[in-house]
Amino acid sequence: INQKVAKKLLEKMGFRTDCVANGEEAVTAVQSIFYDIVLMDCQMPVMNGFEATREIRILEASNKIKNNGDSRIPILAMTANAMKGDRKKCIESGMDDYMTKPVNPQALTEMLEKWICDS
Repeated sequence: INQKVAKKLLEKMGFRTDCVANGEEAVTAVQSIFYDIVLMDCQMPVMNGFEATREIRILEASNKIKNNGDSRIPILAMTANAMKGDRKKCIESGMDDYMTKPVNPQALTEMLEKWICDS
């Protein structure tokens, strides 16, 4: 449900979106398509968001990611977990920021402004 809500909100804002079912698919997607930003669910099947982010950062370091000249794709964690220490875990895995679910339109807008509109 949250994926569908985020997708609709992003499309209403004029962004093109792609969705994947698991972390392995996320890693594969960023290897073949340039993305301005990645919204990464922390709890996905096959490979969770933490593992996928670590793999993406390794691929970036070895120049195996389409990044349009930027050295790093902003990755924003989206998680239902809002417990103490969760933000730190996201940042330590290589994510750049953290949002809780359910998706809040205002919070999503602010994150996008922070990570892609101001850069």
